[in-house]
Amino acid sequence: MRLSQEQVAQELQHMTGWEWIGDAIRKEFIFRDFTQSVAFVDRMVEPANTMDHHPDVDIRYNRVQVTLTTHDEGGVTEKDLQLAKQLDALS
Repeated sequence: MRLSQEQVAQELQHMTGWEWIGDAIRKEFIFRDFTQSVAFVDRMVEPANTMDHHPDVDIRYNRVQVTLTTHDEGGVTEKDLQLAKQLDALS
């Protein structure tokens, strides 16, 4: 179920670096170099596949921008927040 603006804002207060952008949440992860960036993207495959919830990913040398939304619901859901927390733990 899609979360309200208030629910998303409240959750993001406890999630460092994540921002709410319209119908999604986004974070830029910064690494030492391209190799570490790609390794991080590789680590996110398992939790994303396990949840059957796949982020939009943009790699720019040592930066990885991750955007999460639940397209079926038209916005941010609990699933997005759960995956965001897992990605934080992997970074």
